Amino acid sequence: MRLTPLRIVASLAAVFTLGLACAPLIAQDQTAATAPASGPRTSDEVYSDLDLFGEVFDRIRAEYVEAPDERKLIHAALQGMLTSLDPHSSYMEPVEYSDVQEDTTGQFGGLGIEVQMEEGVIKVVSPIDDTPAAKAGILAGDLIVELDGTQVQGLTLDQAVEKMRGPVGTKIKVTVVRDGVTDPLTFELTRDVIATRAARLTMQGDVAVIRLARFSEQAFPGIKKTIDDAYKQLGKAPKGIILDLRNNPGGLVDQAVSVSDAFLHQGAVVLTRGRIDSESSRYDAKPDALDEKLADVPMVVLINGGSASAAEIVAGALQDHKRATLVGTRSFGKGSVQSIIPLGADGAMRLTTARYYTPNNRSIQASGIQPDIVITQDVPAEFKGRDEIIGEAALPGQIGGGTEEKATVGSSVYVPAEADKDNQLQYAIKLIEGTETNPAYPPKSAG
Repeated sequence: MRLTPLRIVASLAAVFTLGLACAPLIAQDQTAATAPASGPRTSDEVYSDLDLFGEVFDRIRAEYVEAPDERKLIHAALQGMLTSLDPHSSYMEPVEYSDVQEDTTGQFGGLGIEVQMEEGVIKVVSPIDDTPAAKAGILAGDLIVELDGTQVQGLTLDQAVEKMRGPVGTKIKVTVVRDGVTDPLTFELTRDVIATRAARLTMQGDVAVIRLARFSEQAFPGIKKTIDDAYKQLGKAPKGIILDLRNNPGGLVDQAVSVSDAFLHQGAVVLTRGRIDSESSRYDAKPDALDEKLADVPMVVLINGGSASAAEIVAGALQDHKRATLVGTRSFGKGSVQSIIPLGADGAMRLTTARYYTPNNRSIQASGIQPDIVITQDVPAEFKGRDEIIGEAALPGQIGGGTEEKATVGSSVYVPAEADKDNQLQYAIKLIEGTETNPAYPPKSAG
């Protein structure tokens, strides 16, 4: 189910807003202040600063008005050190690291129920096929009223979802009220591994619209399944494919490569360049049965101000190879790669280690990818002024390095919930069906 416009704006604010800035650990005594030395620092100078850190840490432990939590102090120092680098480097506590792992794998221990909050009630949107909820007989439209005997009324949607998730193999009682059934129904379910649905297919006549929400490990399998489903529904190739990457915050680079490879026969997908050789790579598409199957199927990609990172890799690759026409508004402009470095029981660190470049050697860091055809939405009055974000260029400390002009104006993140009110989607459908024409569609190779 697509997010409502208000939740889209709120979600993007949560995804792209920085946390509180950390104050410097030390305010230098002005009598000892000196101008920073030019050139690289010597090892002795670096070790001297580490001694200074140790001295301040010891003074805090010994003299602060209340006994501090030394572990929290160390973790705060790590967070301050990493967040001072750029907006995307950070320290992750063990719980946060676990959440990130769950997010990237696209799997968790749960029941397999898609839910939404409706007038203060938790409503089942759909049980996911072949999950504990579907097997037990929970139906779309059921209202969840109790979880393990605890009333759901008064909980937020996130709190209810958190209660339903848990270790694989553990049991939970779910009580629902069903329309047409007098008494509440109680199901005892055993949590299992649930794979979140990364890709969704809707058919608009003979046009396959594939919405890809994020680049978890389920992204490419989801794309492949939706394509197979489109062929099964039509009994033939679709008239065209619309890949909807709007408000997709990105994810795993290897999944971006695999998704791009599904539509490309050969050639570079993305280049990464870092400070060390191991962070510099070229990822190529390879001929396979899937891209041969789709070779003659026209394609449009939808992007907007919320399309970031891995979503921009895919959009940039398909644009550079003239495989698809991009429709919408400028993308977010996050052209950097973060490595997740585990720290054992102490969580992990997220460190920016490279910039990525499209096949035509474009770094879109802070500038974003421009669509081939700019189409805007009709934004309701209540969202105007809140529907646009500048993107990466507006984040304090962003690393720069884009080969195009840095973005200075906002790009809309608004997507109507109703397909018939979605200008970008409707324009893409008309392009494929031939009722709308534009020189940028289909894309034409040079020469």
